[in-house]
Amino acid sequence: MVKEHHDNDKSPAEIQDRIWELAKKIDFCMFTTWDGERQRSRPLSARPERENHAIYFLVDAEGEKNWQVDKFPWVSCAWADNSNFNYVVVSGNAKVTNDRVKIKDLWTDFDKAWWEDENDPSIRLLTVTPEDAELWDSPGKLVSFAKMAVAAVTGKGPEMGTNEKVNL
Repeated sequence: MVKEHHDNDKSPAEIQDRIWELAKKIDFCMFTTWDGERQRSRPLSARPERENHAIYFLVDAEGEKNWQVDKFPWVSCAWADNSNFNYVVVSGNAKVTNDRVKIKDLWTDFDKAWWEDENDPSIRLLTVTPEDAELWDSPGKLVSFAKMAVAAVTGKGPEMGTNEKVNL
């Protein structure tokens, strides 16, 4: 892991911990692919597993993102916790497979909104192997609003928290 810049006293390992923590906590991310002409984003439920150095998604076999990932595997995943002003973006290589064991392992009742059960043959596993990430971590909503109010009165830009870039 290489740290590109450091705005606070967090170590690179602590930054990585926070990135994985927020990705897991926030769940839905905007998953962005490239179609050869434009970026395409859509919300997907993420299943980050740090121990496997992977972010998993259950997707339908017919989704456009599948051919986009196949042709242009570099993707990004952006999580936003707007209520606390915390944001994470992870970039990496993606791959779509038909790993039935992992699909069953990741299956939750929530997935019944899209498929009947984990044995549905149209489910595919989309795996992102993260390479780098960026974190915007604020001290929370109340503190952030207070800092913005002080900045408005003083005319100085508020210190809204940290912005860190790391390789995962």
